[in-house]
Amino acid sequence: MSVVSVRASRVLIPMDAEYQKDHLKAYGIAYWTLSKDLKVQWLLNYRGGSFLLPDSEEIRKECTIRGVSYEVLSDNKAKGILDEISSPAKNQEAVVLEKAPRIVVYSPKGNAPWDDAVTMVLTYAEIPYDVVYDEEVLADKLLMYDWLHLHHEDFTGQYGKFYRAYKMAPWYIEQKKEAEKLAAKLGYDKVSEAKLAVALKIRDYVVGGGFMFAMCSATDSFDIALSAEGVDICEPMFDGDPSDPNYQSRIDYDKTFAFTGFALERDPNVYEFSSIDMTAKRRIAREVDYFTLMEFSAKWDPVPTMLCQNHTALIKGFMGQTTSFNRGEVKSSVLVLGENKANGEARYIHGIKGKGFFTFYGGHDPEDYQHRVGDPKTELELHPNSPGYRLILNNILFPAAKKKKHKT
Repeated sequence: MSVVSVRASRVLIPMDAEYQKDHLKAYGIAYWTLSKDLKVQWLLNYRGGSFLLPDSEEIRKECTIRGVSYEVLSDNKAKGILDEISSPAKNQEAVVLEKAPRIVVYSPKGNAPWDDAVTMVLTYAEIPYDVVYDEEVLADKLLMYDWLHLHHEDFTGQYGKFYRAYKMAPWYIEQKKEAEKLAAKLGYDKVSEAKLAVALKIRDYVVGGGFMFAMCSATDSFDIALSAEGVDICEPMFDGDPSDPNYQSRIDYDKTFAFTGFALERDPNVYEFSSIDMTAKRRIAREVDYFTLMEFSAKWDPVPTMLCQNHTALIKGFMGQTTSFNRGEVKSSVLVLGENKANGEARYIHGIKGKGFFTFYGGHDPEDYQHRVGDPKTELELHPNSPGYRLILNNILFPAAKKKKHKT
């Protein structure tokens, strides 16, 4: 949709359900504009979290090429919208986005038998990113980036707890062999030791001011690895020797980002890391599996408000190795951004660590309810207005925001 006004000076990219043809590519336009050294205003809670851009023929053309709906506004119309947003009576805010964040994804070099929702949506939205893995992380390459994504990864050295179902599968055998080879190359006797070293580097990256976004098993396995520093929690089929006796009593919850009081799953044949994940405890029929985004004050709490921008507050649930988080094991210092209250589960959480931020999002693929190993990837062309994928893209733009002193 394009409405041309006389003396046009601003481009509005609406993000409500009625007027935006492709919500996901709209984020790509915002990122592309930032990459041209132009500023973008993110209109929190205004028409689904719309974007206000400078007007130019180039921007209009890019919107048209990418299939993104836009409106061209006069100076007076744009000023009227900003005045309306600034009213104390409105739970809205205009946040200035200043610079395109440098994005990196932590991912193994080979072809994994599952897809990564974040790399899929970055590619679809035409947002550029780099890829790193253990070698680059241990060589401090993360310092080159503003935003880091972790997905279907196991930082505990237990190969995703896939042992029972896939120990004879060629991909599992090959991944285990490659992981052991890489750990040895990096100077470690065990994969668990190499993964802990990587987790500690990621921790330091966040503490130093980085932004980390994790999904699926990267969420709880990351915290578990930090909590088990110096403790062997791996059984012989994973690392060649027994785990430490009574290792549960040696878990240090003070070292984690988000979770506390959890109990580890000792059985190597159980496809679960700990009590954090709610997958096996869920009693929700698929047709009613939704979670609700929390409402925050846009003027007083712009950070969680940014992360919750959407054209609906009700998001379809989706499964993963780590589907959701036990509400009782989320630290009190961590904000719950999305929850299924009836089931006592948090789906989407955010916190501060040192000078940096982290967001954990449960589940594997927002548009594939129960993605299984080897299933075909989601075609995002079929889901251009996905509310679940919008949450990922909110996190990608978040580091671009002009930082204000927190009022709370």
